[in-house]
Amino acid sequence: MRLNPVTPELQQRHRRTGWLLALVGAVLLIGSPYLPWAWSDDALDDMTYLFGPSPTQFLGLALGAVLLVCLLAPRLLARVLAGRRARWFAFADGAKAAALGALVFVAVVVVGIAVELGGLVNVRYGGWIALVAALLAVAGTMLLPRDRPATLGGVRSPGWLVISTIAVVMLVTLLLVAYALDEDDPVIFVALLAFVAGVVAVLLKLGVGPWFSSQTARHRGVLVASAFLVAFAFPFTQDGSEANMSIATQVLIFAATALGLNIVVGLAGLLDLGYIAFLGAGAFVAAILSGSAFSAVGWNPPFIVTVLISGVVASLLGLIIGSPTLRVSGDYLAIVTLAFGEIFRLVMINLDGSDGPDLTNGSNGIPGVPDLDLLGFDFGEPHVLLGVEIGRFANYYFLLLLVIALIMVVFANLNRSRIGRGWVAIREDEKAAEAMGVNVFGLKLFAFAGGAFLAGVAGAVRAHHDISVTPDQYIFLESAFLLAAVVLGGMGTIVGVLLGAVLLRLMPEKLRFVDEYRLLIFGALLVLMMRFRPEGLVASRRRQLEFHEDDEELADKVDPTVTRAEGAR
Repeated sequence: MRLNPVTPELQQRHRRTGWLLALVGAVLLIGSPYLPWAWSDDALDDMTYLFGPSPTQFLGLALGAVLLVCLLAPRLLARVLAGRRARWFAFADGAKAAALGALVFVAVVVVGIAVELGGLVNVRYGGWIALVAALLAVAGTMLLPRDRPATLGGVRSPGWLVISTIAVVMLVTLLLVAYALDEDDPVIFVALLAFVAGVVAVLLKLGVGPWFSSQTARHRGVLVASAFLVAFAFPFTQDGSEANMSIATQVLIFAATALGLNIVVGLAGLLDLGYIAFLGAGAFVAAILSGSAFSAVGWNPPFIVTVLISGVVASLLGLIIGSPTLRVSGDYLAIVTLAFGEIFRLVMINLDGSDGPDLTNGSNGIPGVPDLDLLGFDFGEPHVLLGVEIGRFANYYFLLLLVIALIMVVFANLNRSRIGRGWVAIREDEKAAEAMGVNVFGLKLFAFAGGAFLAGVAGAVRAHHDISVTPDQYIFLESAFLLAAVVLGGMGTIVGVLLGAVLLRLMPEKLRFVDEYRLLIFGALLVLMMRFRPEGLVASRRRQLEFHEDDEELADKVDPTVTRAEGAR
């Protein structure tokens, strides 16, 4: 089902008119940031100046410039390259994505001004011109004929160009994340998300996304090293801000847990709605063995031992719940795992010395968990690194980076192994896999135990990071958010799950002003994702074709080398 209701015949007849409308819209979008958008400087980042665009207005200008390039590039390339390479790009589709992204961006800003200042009357003429320009651009691009699929993904590029592109992408990512965390205005944060989504959509339509994916497959080591270098550099951009680093560490804990769940759901295809219990098991074990004054156990082993015990206890719980229940599947498995998550929470509440052994202090949990002291390094004390003071949360941030690196190595190797191929076979067709000699029950059990172990490791770090552990931290809603991160990002992928985890943990922190409607917004986003991109934000080619079996255009886009490589995994 296409979003564009205009018929191809109408597009061919009015394509020149559409191009002119879109061109006018692009020019107005570029010029409108130099006009005032609001009557008061209390809205967003002060959009009251004439010929003085604010940083947010510059984002709208950038979207207008991208739209203008998409409209003019085919003609310029056709002249310069005699049309030979202009067909590599789908410029019309890129223009449509840029126009739609600009409309969403301007609409968010206009609504934000109205909300923060008390009505649409506070939006000045510059904002209305920008909104009309975006509408003109969308209407004009709808009249443009559809392009042939972009073929840039099959172009082989020199190594220096790919490595330089990776460096630029990582640097831009670091700057965007730092800017987003430093921004206190939630409307600006949402507008920034709309801007990034629009630019990414344009790059995907132009074929730059498939090109980047295919080229980085040849330089995967450089990509991974660059990503970790950027992640390592992030605390140095925060100027000692403990608030931002606290959010960042929470994001990493959530991401590490989601990667563990990705083994169960993304690879093995087992719908687990109680996965948060394994994170809680690791956290409670670490808190009990932490030496806290509120712990009923007097043993305080080194943290390395505690981590291993936490992971083993969580994996044993995975075996206990998996052994009797993994002979069922689908909705029945989901119901059983949901019940297990609730049972775990209630058991932790009952281990208060009254209804059961005194281990967890009941609903009060175990407060006063001391900071880690690993090999003489006190995570609770600030340290100076490369001339920059690194606070408590930054210390845990670096530790969690190592944990995520470990989980990524485990996940990648399992995915490439016979075990990973067996999980994928079970996910695709359990009966067929069993008929081909795959040990279905054993691999399911291993997936549950392995995913639980990784969650237990993340839980052990979380206990010391949060200082206290209570049963109410591990409710069903947390399991739902973890599952949503896997589905939203892209099941069976590493980058996709990390991206989904970052979005789902970061957005609630920045959208507290709509606290009552956060779940409604979250549900609406998931519905839109399931409608327009069910394979996730970052999906493998195999899953894209699974969800779009009848899409011949998508099949044509698949790089044969990538398809063969994935088929060999």
